[in-house]
Amino acid sequence: LDLGGAHTRCVVCVLESGRIRFLGYGHAESYGWVKGRIVDQKAAADSVLAALREAEKSAQVSVESAVVGLGGPTARGANARGVIELGRPREIEQRDVNRAVNRATYVQLMDDRMVLQLFPQDFVVDDHPGHRDPRGMMASRLEANVHLITASTQEHNTVVGVVNLAHLSVEETVFEPVAACYAAVLPEERREGVALVDVGAHSTDVVVYYGEALQLAT
Repeated sequence: LDLGGAHTRCVVCVLESGRIRFLGYGHAESYGWVKGRIVDQKAAADSVLAALREAEKSAQVSVESAVVGLGGPTARGANARGVIELGRPREIEQRDVNRAVNRATYVQLMDDRMVLQLFPQDFVVDDHPGHRDPRGMMASRLEANVHLITASTQEHNTVVGVVNLAHLSVEETVFEPVAACYAAVLPEERREGVALVDVGAHSTDVVVYYGEALQLAT
């Protein structure tokens, strides 16, 4: 479900054998938006409902929940680092990677900010940087460099409230340009380096990949 200042769109797919198969699509003009922000939740919910009904008719299914895109002028990108001590040198496990990445989210955010998504970039193993996958390496210290995408908590809650008013539950919220990049760009192209520009009615977002690492500009 993609809510925008000019258009609201809904795509219905089904997961089959590890692949996504397109079932249907719905589109409606957006109402209740001013300069990239929702100012009338009821009007925005009516747009969501109109797009949803069209998508359900096209796909011949009933939809009860959705993954919802979030973007616009309130999204911000920032780099962060998480550090953990392993004690004696030992083999790095997946749980160690998870701990280091999660530690990077322990940053002091400004009021009304929340972490929307987190993207690991690389790891520093005992002061040796540049490792993409440190699992299996021997070390006593692990650092994770990550890119955080943060959003306004109020704007996030407003979007969720609008979707709920349209009689849908929200399974997950994702940053729209990242979702667009996964939909339009092949994994090998991301590894080679690519920039995706998401042009909207009231804002333009750019995501840049290099070697699967991500950076954000709005």
